[in-house]
Amino acid sequence: MRADMHMHTSFSHDCDFSPAEMAEGAIAKGLKVICFTDHFDKDYLGWGAESIFDPESYFQELTKLKEDYRGRIDIRIGVELGMQPYLGEYFSALTAKYPFDFVIGSVHVVNGTDPAMKKLFQNLTDEEAYRLTFEEMLEDVRKTPDFDVLGHVDYVVRYGRTMDQAYSYEKYADILDDILRELICRGKGLELNMAGLKYGLPFAHPHPDVLKRYRELGGEIVTVGADGHRPEHIAYEYGRAEHILKDCGFKYYTEFKSRVPEFVPLP
Repeated sequence: MRADMHMHTSFSHDCDFSPAEMAEGAIAKGLKVICFTDHFDKDYLGWGAESIFDPESYFQELTKLKEDYRGRIDIRIGVELGMQPYLGEYFSALTAKYPFDFVIGSVHVVNGTDPAMKKLFQNLTDEEAYRLTFEEMLEDVRKTPDFDVLGHVDYVVRYGRTMDQAYSYEKYADILDDILRELICRGKGLELNMAGLKYGLPFAHPHPDVLKRYRELGGEIVTVGADGHRPEHIAYEYGRAEHILKDCGFKYYTEFKSRVPEFVPLP
């Protein structure tokens, strides 16, 4: 596995490391390709200031870095959009204006709050919160035309009171299948996000049963990312990623360049 397609820098509110520091960390891990995908959570103020970056500054710095590291590592420029249903047109305009290599669509806001803040669970059981998240995710996917893969599908499970004890593919198969079919119908991919393991879950995002179901339904596009916010978290548990994909029926993973998927055979 040579590429990490989900990585943050100091352009994200929750990362203190410069793009150069993250690039050096990736080189130290032996990677050949990385994609910076900093947060763009338009209109969400739950963590304080709105979590967006200035695209002009972003591209100016990362384009220079890309040239500086040419021959050492292939740097690509992406973004992680914080989807909300009414932002679909806004995000389409953003991605049309700037030449991103890769666009992740993620759900960080459910019922007006980030599940990581725990407010979602104050008046809901884990089961209710998880189902509400998947229902909002389906609406987000349907109303956000322009993204390449859906990020960390079961992110919400990290923050439940009982975490994965209240979660399985079978329990939410009706709504999860609707999400997966919507992705496949629209030519969108799914992300294997290794950070689930970092946060204490016994699986990466999404649960292998969800990833396997995506493949069974005809899904072909799957990227791999560690969602690293620190150099040491780059390519996190990548030794397991290859086996997860193979066990779920994949013979390749996907990298994006200029918004075009490139299929790379698994070792």
